[in-house]
Amino acid sequence: MKQEKEFYRAEDLANKLDVNVMTIYRYIKAKRLKAYKIGKEFRIDKTEFNAFLKRNLTK
Repeated sequence: MKQEKEFYRAEDLANKLDVNVMTIYRYIKAKRLKAYKIGKEFRIDKTEFNAFLKRNLTK
């Protein structure tokens, strides 16, 4: 059975990370965060967001 992907909007991630939405757009533009553009909005796959967090984890 095929599992459907879950997506976040840029605004959702900005709220979740407590940053300005422009910060999320900058990450997308700099290719630090992969996103799909649907119409005028960006959608970020939940697994991509989790990978982004792991890549940016401070040690």
